[in-house]
Amino acid sequence: MFDLDIWQEIIATIKKNKMRTFLTGFSVAWGIFMLMILLGAGNGLSNGVAENFMRDAVNAMWLWSGRTSVPYQGMKENREIRFTNADYDVISDLEGIDKASGRYFISGNLFSYNNEFGEYTAVTCHPDLKDVESIEITNGRFINPVDINQARKSVVLGKDIYDALFKGKEAIGEYVKINNIPFKVVGICREGGSTRHRNAYLPVTTGQKVFNGANRLHNFALTINAGSIEESKVIEEKVRTAMARKHKFDPEDRSALGSYNKLENYLETMKIFQAIKIFIWIIGTGTLIAGVVGVSNIMLIVVKERTKEIGIRKAIGASPRSVVGLILLESILITTIAGYIGLVLGTGLMEGINFLVEQQFAASAGTNGGNGDIIFRNPTVDLNVAVSATLLLIFSGALAGYIPAKRAARIKPIEALRDE
Repeated sequence: MFDLDIWQEIIATIKKNKMRTFLTGFSVAWGIFMLMILLGAGNGLSNGVAENFMRDAVNAMWLWSGRTSVPYQGMKENREIRFTNADYDVISDLEGIDKASGRYFISGNLFSYNNEFGEYTAVTCHPDLKDVESIEITNGRFINPVDINQARKSVVLGKDIYDALFKGKEAIGEYVKINNIPFKVVGICREGGSTRHRNAYLPVTTGQKVFNGANRLHNFALTINAGSIEESKVIEEKVRTAMARKHKFDPEDRSALGSYNKLENYLETMKIFQAIKIFIWIIGTGTLIAGVVGVSNIMLIVVKERTKEIGIRKAIGASPRSVVGLILLESILITTIAGYIGLVLGTGLMEGINFLVEQQFAASAGTNGGNGDIIFRNPTVDLNVAVSATLLLIFSGALAGYIPAKRAARIKPIEALRDE
């Protein structure tokens, strides 16, 4: 394999047929180049979608009440279902529920601080909402159990509210008025998955007392202990059954109790992307095989052209193994070098695209905190995939040269010398 004379002969043959070698190598390089582009693009889309899901807890679930659409146990349809604090206690105690927060919305509220004012949304909640909705605290803290138990007038401001009212000044410990009622600022936050941070968070007990909410809750935000779609559906049905029993409505009535199971949506979406990745591999590998078939055809032509030469070699004592090795080495050399060039160009292009994407992402982070929908992120190819592609190339090169090499090894010297 490391015989210098053999390598010199292979290189001389390649130089003699430069255009043919270039076109053969180009087909292989294009195949591996397209495989890297397709894999990188697939990864970019998958990563972008996954990051969007990560803006809230992946295992999050939301529940909201509505009106019944069917009669149940003697009661008419179109009854309004109203959540209360007692429902929060029931849901929190259910098996499979990790975090839970009731939410009571207060819209159209006037926020003011000194001479600055604006209308924003106040959300009363429990401390677990921070984990469910991936709320990022940039300064201070979030609502805590003491705030809930003592019904403190504490408020966590969204960053947009802070910027509008305080203009960059220190806000922690200051008091803002919500509908002329003073609340102490205990934290500044960014909301997960949002481009606008215009919500303020208050203790649910405080909001219910101050804003005449009694024990009313509008919806629930939960995280569940589930690792599969089946487990998440079981927990969702437990919650639905518990609420149906308490409020006396048909558990199958989706109008009475609406729900969104993010884990189910996430896992199903990731399955789709896994299927897309498999499809990409099939397309890319098919393109690569087309190039390798081209190499094999070219090597068959080479064997045909060198029939007399191969016959002379065998006549003076060359073994079939040496003839096979010569053809195989030439095939492997062309596919490996051309494939490596395609590999480097493909991965290099995706790294360049990744650099531009990250620059754009960094720029957007300065304006909206890096939130908002992400379509494309980190469109690079894993190192293990690149190594696997290289090994596949070497194997393909050997396979492409094997059939022509076997044909060359079967050539009889007397027939080769008569070949014109």
